[in-house]
Amino acid sequence: MIKQLRLKNYILIDELCANFDEGLNVITGETGAGKSILLNAIDLVFSNRVSKEVIKTGCDKAIIEVTLESSHNSFKELFSQNGIDDLGSEIEISKEITQNGVRSRINGTLVNQELSKNLRTLFVDIHSQHQTYTFLQPQYHINLLDSYAKEFYGQMLQEYRIDFGKYIDLVKQLEIAKTSANATESQIEFLKFQIDEIEQAQIISETEDKELESELEILNNAEKLKELTGGSYWAINGDDGSILEALAKIKTDLTKASAFDPKLEDICSDFNGVSENLREISSFLRDYSQNLDNDTQRLNDIQERLFILDKLKRKYGGDLAGVLLAYNNANEELSKIEYSTKNIEELELKIDQMKAHLYKIAQEISEFRKNYAAVLSSLIQDKLTLLELPKARFSISITEKSLSADGIDDVEFMISTNVSEDLKPLAKVASGGEISRVMLAIKSIFAQNDDIDTVIFDEIDTGISGHAAQSVADEISQLAKSHQVIVITHQPIIASKADKHFYVRKSQQDETKVDVFVLTGENRIKAIAELAGGDINEQSVEFAKSLLTK
Repeated sequence: MIKQLRLKNYILIDELCANFDEGLNVITGETGAGKSILLNAIDLVFSNRVSKEVIKTGCDKAIIEVTLESSHNSFKELFSQNGIDDLGSEIEISKEITQNGVRSRINGTLVNQELSKNLRTLFVDIHSQHQTYTFLQPQYHINLLDSYAKEFYGQMLQEYRIDFGKYIDLVKQLEIAKTSANATESQIEFLKFQIDEIEQAQIISETEDKELESELEILNNAEKLKELTGGSYWAINGDDGSILEALAKIKTDLTKASAFDPKLEDICSDFNGVSENLREISSFLRDYSQNLDNDTQRLNDIQERLFILDKLKRKYGGDLAGVLLAYNNANEELSKIEYSTKNIEELELKIDQMKAHLYKIAQEISEFRKNYAAVLSSLIQDKLTLLELPKARFSISITEKSLSADGIDDVEFMISTNVSEDLKPLAKVASGGEISRVMLAIKSIFAQNDDIDTVIFDEIDTGISGHAAQSVADEISQLAKSHQVIVITHQPIIASKADKHFYVRKSQQDETKVDVFVLTGENRIKAIAELAGGDINEQSVEFAKSLLTK
């Protein structure tokens, strides 16, 4: 249940701390006093979207904090998975809203907004005017029915949805296969031509053209290279006056000198190394020069090869890497076309088998739905009778539709509030007061069927009075015996049932402010009297006292 709500710089509230109790917590106040501010704050602390407009004018940030107390352990695994500290039975949820963003914390740990939203489904059921509109829409009725009967076929429905997802994947694969298989003959021939053209070129590597260009440069300058390297060889190792001959003379002199001065031995050794290196260079230049040849045939072959490669580069990719990529892509596309043609029949068979499997499960789920729709319809109708709609007839219509993620059922809530009227869709028939009672009937039944501790009603008594108001008050009071209920009301009868009565007051002096008080004794009598008669007079006070003594 919700133990405490704390607000700071929130809309019109400077600072507020409201402590809620078990049972029925009622919130009253004049129209426009700001009663919904409290419930909206509770809603927002669990929401994954919060507007910075809730920050009180002139302030940097707004803070919403809620303390929950829970006796069950449904949240513990969720906390463990997200690294949230376990504080026992208490849970602290907070939101700090600034101009730049929102920070959400659970037990002091920063969490993403979605986690707060998930936590709401475990603890709080908030019924607002917006949710009334949602409940009236037929597309949500199937979820309500499935939620009511989740213990009986929820696992089957979950497994069905997993298989339906696989079915959708197969259908998408078939669409892709058919698209590929529908390629024209000219497309196939074009791909084959590209593959054949590149294959015939027999490209050795991505750098083949660069290597050939280097070789071509050598062949084009063979005579000049022969002249230069040959001349260098003769300069180093010619017959007369060569460098090696001069070095030999120096070597002899240094060897003699080192015999007189040992310090020259290292120089002599280094000089010997230089001589040996120069001799190796001489041998290389001799071989290089002798092997150079004006190979006209090789020159022509390279030029022809480069012409072929340049043609492919211009056509397919700018360089040989692009050419080879185009080759791989063409092969892959052709393989897809050929594979798709063979794969279509296999996919169609799998789809037919999966569809038959899904339809069989969907029919079983449909039977469950029809059985529990009858049960739920009966329970809601009984509740409506208690809520002063004795002539109302309520039914859940289930009709067959095409296979979908929910099965084969269209589910819609139907109602007739007059004996002479046929059952019609809920959204088209019920008046404001009737809708409130239908929503209360549904909420009461669902609250008894789930683990949620707290049920919140924002003006569930809209459009009702007299006996209907008394019935709604009795139903809410009965629900509050097993759940914490927080309700905003304008009905004195409902307010008189409260275990704790909050009063919201708006004041406008230098600035507009909203304050919340807990009413007891005479103050509570006056508040109920004000609800009953508009004015606090002897009659309204006596009426209020009579309600409180019932």
